[in-house]
Amino acid sequence: MSEKPKSGQQIVILVTRSGMGSADSALQHKLLKTYLTLVREAGPPPSAFCFYGEGVKMVCEDSPVLDELRVLEDLGVLLLVCGTCLDFYDLQERVQVGIVGGMPDIIEAQWRADKVVTL
Repeated sequence: MSEKPKSGQQIVILVTRSGMGSADSALQHKLLKTYLTLVREAGPPPSAFCFYGEGVKMVCEDSPVLDELRVLEDLGVLLLVCGTCLDFYDLQERVQVGIVGGMPDIIEAQWRADKVVTL
């Protein structure tokens, strides 16, 4: 297993799917739920999660990972959500956590990061 991130290290995690991996949706949701919990418990949390593509569905009503995302947000983790993607899926009114931004915001978060991880 690799080293845990150092305190102060900027890590951005990109959530591009409605879950984690390419499997049955129930398994994708279970994997993401476990991942979010373990990331929080492992050490300093990432500086940001960026949600785009189908990933925006994870910050909306009925998402199976809302509780985990709320905990991360309460810890000061930026949850940045693509507004264009919300518009595409007609989910603007269903967002429960995070800050709606645009692609320039996501790019800025990536540029500021020491490390970017895509789920």
